[in-house]
Parts: sequence; C-alpha cells; structure tokens
Amino acid sequence: MPLEEYAAKRRFENTPEPPPGQRTSKTGANYFCVQRHDATRLHYDFRLEIDGVLKSWAVPKGPTLDPGLKHFAAHVEDHPIEYGDFEGTIPKGNYGAGSVMLWDRGTFELLGDASGAEQIARGDLKFRLDGEKLKGDFALVHMKGRGKGNDWLIIKKRDEFAAPGWDVESHAYSVLSGRTQEEIARNLPARETKRQTAGAADRTWESRPAKRVVKAEDRPKGLSHVKKKRLTSAA
Repeated sequence: MPLEEYAAKRRFENTPEPPPGQRTSKTGANYFCVQRHDATRLHYDFRLEIDGVLKSWAVPKGPTLDPGLKHFAAHVEDHPIEYGDFEGTIPKGNYGAGSVMLWDRGTFELLGDASGAEQIARGDLKFRLDGEKLKGDFALVHMKGRGKGNDWLIIKKRDEFAAPGWDVESHAYSVLSGRTQEEIARNLPARETKRQTAGAADRTWESRPAKRVVKAEDRPKGLSHVKKKRLTSAA
C-alpha cells in the first residue's frame, strides 16, 4: 500500500494531517504509535514503522494487554512517518473526519529472523513493544481466506506485562497532551497532568536505527534492553 493511496484520499489544504515527504526516515527505524480515532466509528489505529512508512491497522476494540483476547485489525493504507505524532481534528467533509488522539507511542523490535516486510507477507508479524501504555510481546496474524485479505488479528502474548481484564477505555487520554478525546475535539489546550509532565522530555521523537532482529527465545524477559467502518476508510 504505497503512500500515493494515503495522499490521494486527502486534501491537505483542508486537513491538518501531514502530507508525506516532510520527514526522512532511517531504514529499519522502530517507532510505533497508536491513535484513538473518533471518526464515523470509534477505533484505534495501530502503526509500526517498517521500511520508511507506518504500516497501519484499524482496530475497532483497540489493542489490549489481555492475552485471552484476539482483537480484529483491518490492514489499511500505509501512512507517512510524519503521521506518527499527529493529534488534532480532521474537519467534516474530509476523509476520516473526526478527532485523533495520540493514545500511545514508543519503540518496538521485531522478533524472529525475518524482516518486517517478510513477516507481513507471510501473515505472521511478531514484535515487542516498549510504549507508555503497551509493553511486551504481541503478534499480528492474518486471517487467511477472509474478505479482501485485509483482515488480521492483534494478539497479546503471555509475559510479565500481560494483564487479564485490562480495559483500553480505562486509559483514554493522550500521551502527547494529556487531553481526553472531547478536549481534542473542542481544541482545548494541553492539560498539565502528571502523566503529561512525565512524558515531556520524550515528546519529540525521531526515527531510530533498527536493532538487530532477534528470536524471541534468545531474549531475556523484560524490556530493560530496549531504549526507551469506517475502519478501512477512516484510518
């Protein structure tokens, strides 16, 4: 899914969303983010930086730390690197109109010997997240033979970060501004909260060189080694 598809769906003179091409990514950078998107239907956009773009999935129920749940994730068009810290409101009449919250962000590393592109192609993408809310091992698994081939599942693996009963809606605040979805929609200023202040030093991010791809079994538990619809039509 090239960035031409992303650009073709948007009128950048009418939306605050960033056009592609303003930020240069290093090959293999490992940023991830999750954006809570209150469009026609509320959903979460899960994005992994792979091969210079943000590979993206729209997740209606959001990601979870509960390993007992398998949440549907619709693979949508690639987004530019610039989108990784976007928060704001897309005006009515534009594609994906509604408020967008930067719900989580951080770094990730791939698990296994294959590249991210290879894992996506075979429909089994494994990775370890070190975000402000999401941590530990996850997998995105393609539901083969379903629909147009864009149907996936996002699954939390059982590890020390697993939390049965974990509720995504109990964490509905921005890691960028501390705001709620309603405050973003009303364009209210950032809130001076403890969580906002704690993350201030890390608020500006840039692409990072990829770490060596490792097998999951070769890694010790923990993340101390890491530095810190409309679904398919509204991501």
